[in-house]
Amino acid sequence: MNKINRVRFAPSPTGYLHVGNARTALFNWLFARQKKGTSILRVEDTNVERSQDKYEKKLIEDLQWLGLTWDEGPESDGEYGPYRQSSRLDIYKKYTQKLLHKNRAYYCFCSKEELERERKTALAAGKMPIYSGKCRTILQDKAMERIKAGEEAVVRLKTPGKGTLEFNDLIRGELSFKLNLFGDPILVRPNGLPAYNYAVVIDDHLMKISHVIRGEDHIANTVRQILTYQALDFPLPQFAHLSMVMGEDNTRLSKSHGATAVDQFNKDGILPSALFNYLALLGWAPPEGKEVLTQDEIIDLFDIKKVSRSGAIFDYEKLYGLNRQHIKKLSPREKAEMAAPHLHKAGLLPDEMTESLWKWLEQAVDALIERVDRFSDFPAAFSMLFDFSIDKMGAEEKEILQTECGRKVTLTLGERLLDEAEFSYDVLARISGDIKTETGCKGKDLFHPIRVALTGKVSGLALDKFILLVESGAGLDFPTPLKNCSTRVSEIIKKIYGF
Repeated sequence: MNKINRVRFAPSPTGYLHVGNARTALFNWLFARQKKGTSILRVEDTNVERSQDKYEKKLIEDLQWLGLTWDEGPESDGEYGPYRQSSRLDIYKKYTQKLLHKNRAYYCFCSKEELERERKTALAAGKMPIYSGKCRTILQDKAMERIKAGEEAVVRLKTPGKGTLEFNDLIRGELSFKLNLFGDPILVRPNGLPAYNYAVVIDDHLMKISHVIRGEDHIANTVRQILTYQALDFPLPQFAHLSMVMGEDNTRLSKSHGATAVDQFNKDGILPSALFNYLALLGWAPPEGKEVLTQDEIIDLFDIKKVSRSGAIFDYEKLYGLNRQHIKKLSPREKAEMAAPHLHKAGLLPDEMTESLWKWLEQAVDALIERVDRFSDFPAAFSMLFDFSIDKMGAEEKEILQTECGRKVTLTLGERLLDEAEFSYDVLARISGDIKTETGCKGKDLFHPIRVALTGKVSGLALDKFILLVESGAGLDFPTPLKNCSTRVSEIIKKIYGF
């Protein structure tokens, strides 16, 4: 692998992978693949109160489902490991001692209560609530005596406290920050664990990360990290800060907007290729304007410098539209296999699937595919085949059947069906002409009663597809029997007309 372009995705295993982090992982992965570089997965698990193995395991599963792999990581070989921060604590301690020795860091003994008082005083005076630096002057030998005596302390970085810090962002251009707005950040917590902004700098340097690509909510962290890079005499990587993923109301995407966890999109029946495709378009647009893209096409076209600075709006309808397009690329059996778990869960398919059932399911999925956005929609779409109930019939449908033509057409249709050994759409087309002649009903007065008598609905799936599915499915072993057309019309005649 090319060592010049090395990027990392470094999540904390404190929850499930959501689309914001997944988009960050994707853009890092695309950058590495497009540059023929190296992608790294690093698990930042030093938050011992919240980090859990189950979240790490699920996070890895979700990334792999989405199609994102890595060249180095917790489950992969690599010369720059270990790739879990909890296994790197001795490394951080070594660098902490170097900073303390060079007087670029110091022990701070301020209590939470003191810091809170400082914060409130600064806010009351209309100032930024930054740490005053009161412990900077404590000599190290005195600090060590206090620590040995049992006092708790953090280690803080000594920062200039004045002047400006500038860096070039690959997406946002030149950025400049006044350093008097940043205090001395904590490097090591009282429990001895490194703070995020400290550990990440050491890890990125030792893992030779060339480009740090992450969300814009880290911009202030980048300033603190650059100060840490400088204190450690490390060269800087290049930075690129992605815009936030927003809901359609322009607030940060959250559960209130709908599904946000990658796992939930998986459960809902969004194809990984569709979610991959859609996440790539959040803040970036391919130059040709084409939006339905394969993974390889996206890799070829992707350019981090063309990523927008503006917030990326997560449009669920656009995702569903892309999903439909990606579903169309599947074979009939693949579509059926993707739909089957959702239909099993809804009790519409038997536990044991015969080849006849699979063939029928392929036809049914293909007929109903235009009516769904995701595979979890299939049970509702299939209900039009199985839920034939006169008691649940709507007022409009009952009114159609009670008209003079509705009654004549339905009764005549029932008689004609008794004479047919097999029923198909071609048979319906033939006998419809006979019913028209016999009843004098035509147009919607003819076809509306026929549709309602067969489907129980005034609108829905085209009758050629509907008749094929219910006639071929009536002889199969479903948990809820599928009624053929003759049975449906007979039930209506008996219940509505009393014959």
